[in-house]
Order: sequence, then structure tokens, then C-alpha cells
Amino acid sequence: MSNTTRQPGRHFLQIPGPTPVPERIIQAMARTIIDHRSQAFADLSLRVINGIKTIFKTKQPVILYPSSGTGAWEAALVNTLSPGDKVLMVETGQFATLWKDMAAKIGLVPEFLPTDWRTGAEADAIESALKRDTVHEIKAVCVVHNETATGCRSWIQDIRKAMDAAGHPALLMVDTISSLGCLDYRHDEWGVDVSISGSQKGLMLPPGLSFTAVSEKALEAAKSASLQRSYWSWQDMIASNASGFFPFTPATGLLYGLETAITMLHEEGLDNVFARHERHGRATRAAVETWGLEVLCRDPKYYSPAVTSVLMPEGHNADTFRALVLENFNMSLGTGLNRLSGKVFRIGHLGDTNDLTIMGALSGVEMGLELAGVPHAKGGVTAAMAEITRATNQVRAAA
Repeated sequence: MSNTTRQPGRHFLQIPGPTPVPERIIQAMARTIIDHRSQAFADLSLRVINGIKTIFKTKQPVILYPSSGTGAWEAALVNTLSPGDKVLMVETGQFATLWKDMAAKIGLVPEFLPTDWRTGAEADAIESALKRDTVHEIKAVCVVHNETATGCRSWIQDIRKAMDAAGHPALLMVDTISSLGCLDYRHDEWGVDVSISGSQKGLMLPPGLSFTAVSEKALEAAKSASLQRSYWSWQDMIASNASGFFPFTPATGLLYGLETAITMLHEEGLDNVFARHERHGRATRAAVETWGLEVLCRDPKYYSPAVTSVLMPEGHNADTFRALVLENFNMSLGTGLNRLSGKVFRIGHLGDTNDLTIMGALSGVEMGLELAGVPHAKGGVTAAMAEITRATNQVRAAA
């Protein structure tokens, strides 16, 4: 017999991914598996391939892999680049760092623009680096749109303008793993060449699917790229996808869920989805600031609508605090990664999350601060409530 005491009510999963999977999507994924060589599967596949384009806001191909987002990182690099190619990347946090490490492992040469992990990628720094590259050794610029480890977003449209101002022909690659379906994103309009994402965050699915939107320029680069690829080959995927099939066994259950997720996002309306995430980000930061704690992202320009990383006061360990909150309030908060280990906790406010969920989560944090003896001012939850009420009244007045 287990010694674990049952905790009543639902678990609050407030990490920045995987996010809670809505019951409607769970029910969709529970359908009977069909023959992945049948016309019924091809019809499903074509619906989701065309549907996911509307979330990326692209008319270009979007390739679906049974993988985590890490797989799509690798696919982006190996399909477009050759051994020894130089790539410009920005150290916005842990996931940008991991992408850089991958690039080095597969034979590329990363130039890593440093930051203190408290800001997004700065367009001016990218423009300066590209202008220095007068012989165009840099073949790609790789940026994380929303850095899940730090709660900092980057402004991709500004980076595209900076690249154009530098007159540089490098490809623009963007990681949208924790931003797609949370933040406004426009693959075609912003001139992105490769957009990468995953299923387990704003798309409200379990982990296991990755997505890669590719431009004509990226497809042209793939013709001469010489890094080795087999499973990750875009060419094989696009050829099979044209008729609704895959060159290997697909993740049929996840495709059922994806179709429902796309439908749900459009039923809410993408602009409403983005506004909801912005509202929850503002409410969370209002609570943190009222508590007298510090948001890791130091420049409001780069605040993330999907996740807020909170610095713990000196002498207090974030992981100890997280464990206390889990034990007492059945809520999981995100851990600090790499250099932020033990120094921050992360509040995820992305995916299938509503106003009352956020209020419940912030209540758990405020009670946890009290139990843990973390110095703070009271009233953070009240400040968040006022922010949500203000935003709601604003919407009602405009209706």
C-alpha cells in the first residue's frame, strides 16, 4: 500500500510546458487508430497539415515530425547548412544555449552573442554582427522567440528589419516552441525562413510532435546543403505529405488531438488567444511586483506573455520553495535551469489557461511565500485580480 496521501481537487500544472491537455483533446486522441496507409488517414493528415499553416500564418510547407522540438531544431540545421558553416545565435537563455551546443556538435560554427539571460535578442546587436560579416560567412541567424527558461521574448519583426538593413543573405530561423499559439506569430509576413515549434505548450497537446514551417529560400538552400540527414529530410517529408502520407509511421493519436487543438484555437479566435496570454502575463507580473520580488526579465520590452521567471531573495532556494508549494497546494511551478538553478521559479501562464486558473495559481504562490518565510509584501493576488478586472472591463467597453 502506498504511503502517499491523496490530495483532493485537480493538480495545478503551472510549469511552462508541457501544459494541461484539455478534456476535449484527450477525447479526440482516444479514438481508434486507423490504417496510416488509408484514404481516411490521408484526409486527416491533409486537414492538420493545412490547419497548422493557419497558426504559423504561412502558405508555405509545414513539416510534422514525431519528435520533441529538439528534433525540429536539428532538422532546421541539417537541411539548410553544410559542415563548417557559421551560424549567428543569441544567448537568451538555456534553450538558445542548447541549440548552440547542437549546432557545434553537428559540425557548424556558432557565433554566440552573449546576454545576461535577462533580455531578449536585440536587433541592433544582430545587425552589427551581420555588418561585420562582409564576406557573408554567416549562413543563418537563429533566435528563440520566447525563451522558456527566462520569461523573455524577442521581437522577430525587428530582427528581420535589422537583417534587411544589414543587407545580409543569411537565413532567419526562429524557435517558436513556447510561443506558437500564445504570441502573435507571422512566418510569411515577418520573412522567417524556418520556424520551429512543438506540441506541448500553446498547442495544448502532449509532447511528441514538432513542426517546421519553411520558406522557399530555405527549400532552395536545402538543395545544396551537405550536412547528413535521413529521418530529418524535408524532401522526403514534403513529397509524402503532398498526398497526405508520411515516409514512416506517423503519430496518429497526436494528429487527432492536433486537429481538435487547431479547431479550439480558431473557435476562441487567435487574437483573443494572444490577448488572453498578454493579460495573464500582466496579472502575474503585477502580483510579483506587489510581493516585492523581482521579475527575471529586466526590460519590459521583452516581457513574455507565456511564462514569468521570478528571482528568489538572497538566502532562499527556489527549489525548496517549489517543493513546499507542491506538497501543500498540489501545484507544480517551473524550476530554474542551468545558471538559474535554485535561483528562480517559473510561473507558466500559457496554453489552456483562464483567468480563474491564474488567480488560483497566484494564490498558491502567495500562500507558499508565507509558509516558506520568504520576505514579501501581501496583496499580490489582489493586484493581479485588479489587472484582470481592468482588462475585462476594457474589453466589455469596446464590445
